Amino acid sequence: MSEPTACASLLYHEFTKYSPEGLARNTRQLDWSRQPQPYKDYPAGVGTMLDLRTHLQQGGPEPESQPPGEELSQLALWHRRRLSQLLYFSYGVTLVLPYANQPFYMRAAPSAGGLYPAELYLISQGVAGIPEGLYNYQVRSHSLVRFWDESRWQRLQAGCAEATILSQCSLALVVSAVFFRSAWRYEDRAYRRICLDSGHLLGNIELAANLTGYRAYLLGGFCDQIVEELLFLNPQQEGALVVIPLLDLWQPTPADEPQEMSQWPVSEFTALSSPTVTHVPELQDGDWLPFLHRVSRIESGSLARLLQPVASAEPPADKYNFPFCLRVSTATQPIDWGQHLQELVRSILKRRSTRHFTGEDLPLHRLLALLDFTYHPEHYTAQGLDGAPDYFDRSLVETFVVANGVEGLEPGCYYYAVQAQELRQIRFKNFRSEIFQLCLGQELGRDAAAIVFHTADLAKAVVRYGERAYRYLHLDAGHLGQRLNLAAIGLGLGVSGIAGFFDNQVNEVLGIPTSEAALYITTLGIPRSASAPDS
Repeated sequence: MSEPTACASLLYHEFTKYSPEGLARNTRQLDWSRQPQPYKDYPAGVGTMLDLRTHLQQGGPEPESQPPGEELSQLALWHRRRLSQLLYFSYGVTLVLPYANQPFYMRAAPSAGGLYPAELYLISQGVAGIPEGLYNYQVRSHSLVRFWDESRWQRLQAGCAEATILSQCSLALVVSAVFFRSAWRYEDRAYRRICLDSGHLLGNIELAANLTGYRAYLLGGFCDQIVEELLFLNPQQEGALVVIPLLDLWQPTPADEPQEMSQWPVSEFTALSSPTVTHVPELQDGDWLPFLHRVSRIESGSLARLLQPVASAEPPADKYNFPFCLRVSTATQPIDWGQHLQELVRSILKRRSTRHFTGEDLPLHRLLALLDFTYHPEHYTAQGLDGAPDYFDRSLVETFVVANGVEGLEPGCYYYAVQAQELRQIRFKNFRSEIFQLCLGQELGRDAAAIVFHTADLAKAVVRYGERAYRYLHLDAGHLGQRLNLAAIGLGLGVSGIAGFFDNQVNEVLGIPTSEAALYITTLGIPRSASAPDS
């Protein structure tokens, strides 16, 4: 297949680039009267509530009391406790800030502008304590509303092209996006932020599944219409992004104690392609986001044709392997997450986006440790973590690190060769002022000690996955960003993701071709202790 000369994803990315001139012309003011709610409410009397608060023990899976008015077996309590913890560590409310009109609920996963476009649904085939049906996670009350009480598992399997993993699970999550929550503030560029936010959530789900005895599989290739219809979503307002089967790795012994399974089945694919659109109609401002989501959908008639997995397992290319460049080994000791991974749990619950850095230098060993946790999960299997978490296609996402204040590391831009475990210096100067400018004048960019950039060859990705590629790239970048976040918090560092930047200036600083699309920026540094928490 030849590279497309034009397609919706490339045109969308170009149209939604920020530039100094474009922002100077933008005089739009936010309409605060239309500010969307960052959570979904169901009308009174719709469905039944499954309260998960009594099953939540943040210190670990200790037994809890029976919910009032409910008689559950020990097996049912055990399932509910694990599900309660999984949902809480993934997307639960970890801080409530009082405001005049209503409290603001900050969650375990970050969101640009605190808008939280993602919704989390549970589909149950029926297990003890979690009856079959459809559920929505109600974050404010840490509960599930069961809005449909019949099994729709066969319909889910049909929508996911009969993925083998679904025949071995009884529970699945679906991450959807309510478009206007982000579009209200970020307009057409919001689709980038929606997928990055959802990628952060996927990073939490992956680790929370580890903590609670599940293995989370990511299915990005599904028939959008089937999945959205089975969840009763209005596709003009809300779209499904990822289906996540939860394989139960623990089997109850007679004493109802968890026991790890020795083997996991392997899903035959995580990503499927959608058609490539080479004719794009004339679109007005505000039309690009829904258009890109619509053309990246997979139709039911295409599923059979797309069942063969795309050959995407190749390792990332060994790039920038110049004989003259400075090479820094990134091999290091893995982060010790403590007994029963309690330090990881604390990092999930403490995670906040840093508002201010001090500008002090960052110790090199900490930078190497967080890169190790993010890109080498295989080093953490001895601690009980999944050594091969699902991504859609991590080989398409490139990583660069700009060091402006790292002890023992010469200032400059480095390409991160993940397989070789090397930082390779490709530009030789301090880029503090340039980073400050390309991050829209945010002090975070100026004062960060190190900045991680994720980029991708968008045209190459579109050849492989069609318009669906845009979702996969940003979901994967957000997923990597969440691991960077949690590693930074665990190491006592400050961290903040930045999705608003001058795109072309990123390419200039990194010295990479314009064909490489800038996806995401993560800033790292020493946090100013007086900083107020962000999303």
